[in-house]
Amino acid sequence: MDGDELKRRYTAGERDFPTAKLIGAKLIEANLVGVNLFAADLTDANLAKAKLWGANLGGANLAKANLTRANLSGANLHEANLRGARLNYAKLYGANLSGAYYDDSTRFSRGFDPVSKNMKKL
Repeated sequence: MDGDELKRRYTAGERDFPTAKLIGAKLIEANLVGVNLFAADLTDANLAKAKLWGANLGGANLAKANLTRANLSGANLHEANLRGARLNYAKLYGANLSGAYYDDSTRFSRGFDPVSKNMKKL
């Protein structure tokens, strides 16, 4: 599946895409509110400015994904792989980040404390 197919199916009313393979998908400014991408592979995906509030990204692979200015308010990112991801200016209000993995190359907004969100550094 590519980003265009995901957006088309989402627009048609589908919300469940667990374990979807979306490596390198272009989802800039995509409206994916409440989407279920549990354990999906979004390695290198571009989700800049995407609307993902309430989304289920638990266990998803977001390694090297661009989430700059994405709205992830209330999203589930439990045990997601965020190593090398860019989360600059991302909205994370009420997001579940417990157990999410990050490393020295993960980029957060200034002042964001991953330890306080129970994230795990690898």
